[in-house]
Amino acid sequence: MRPAIAFPAVPRLAVIAAGPVLVLLAAACAPQADSSSTSSASSSCSPSGLSTQAKGKLTIGTDDPAYEPWFSDDKPSNGKGYESAVAYAVAKQLGYSKSAVVWQKVAFNKAIAPGVKTFDIDINQVSITSDRKNAVDFSSGYYDVRQAVIALKGSKAANATSIADLKKLKLGAQVGTTSLDVINNVIKPTQQAAAYQKNDYAKSALKNGQVDAIVTDLPTAFYITAAEVTDGKIVGQFSTTQGQQEQFGLVLDKGSSLTSCVSKAVTALREDGTLGKLEKQWLSDAVDAPVLK
Repeated sequence: MRPAIAFPAVPRLAVIAAGPVLVLLAAACAPQADSSSTSSASSSCSPSGLSTQAKGKLTIGTDDPAYEPWFSDDKPSNGKGYESAVAYAVAKQLGYSKSAVVWQKVAFNKAIAPGVKTFDIDINQVSITSDRKNAVDFSSGYYDVRQAVIALKGSKAANATSIADLKKLKLGAQVGTTSLDVINNVIKPTQQAAAYQKNDYAKSALKNGQVDAIVTDLPTAFYITAAEVTDGKIVGQFSTTQGQQEQFGLVLDKGSSLTSCVSKAVTALREDGTLGKLEKQWLSDAVDAPVLK
């Protein structure tokens, strides 16, 4: 929880013969930090105080296509799907109306690559990692995620019950993702993993038998097996990524002046229960799968 603000104690003034004069001087020189600092912090995290790509607007990037259940109908601007809803909630927290939000198509790998960004924030199931922090800034985490394995029903991969059962399989995932990291660093298969530019390519490889299984985040795995690879099944999920809780964060330009304000907005949404409500609304079906150990 956010810690309570501790205000400095006001020292007692010694009363001497010239007490009234000293008291008046002390009062005149007393710091006025309480109200002014609060006002300054508030204004700096509002549209008038934020330096964005377009004055008075908040430009948000995401990949194309925008996948379910994070977005709906491949339309990030409709406010439907968990990440679209979170994006608008963050914008509102910062003082931007829905009409002041501008969406921009940004490829996953481009969003996390070094270099000046054309967006203010990017939301695209990007996990916060120390390596990525060398190239970009992240907000505080807006979703605690687990990775999962998808295989075709009836295949040898579909019967896996442990990490050891996956080691001899041909596995695939989108390049540059923590899904691929899980294959290489947690499963450590005997065959080199197949890396694809998009999840769509990984799904096609699974359908065509080019790989035995693919790895994605758990909510995406539920959507894929329900709507896109209907003869697929979720083999299981991983409890953590290399011993740490994986989180998705909003991506910002390295050293962005917006990072602190965006993180405060996300933290506020977590603390007031908004993120939990949105998760229940949009991701409630993606909650359970066997844990692979």
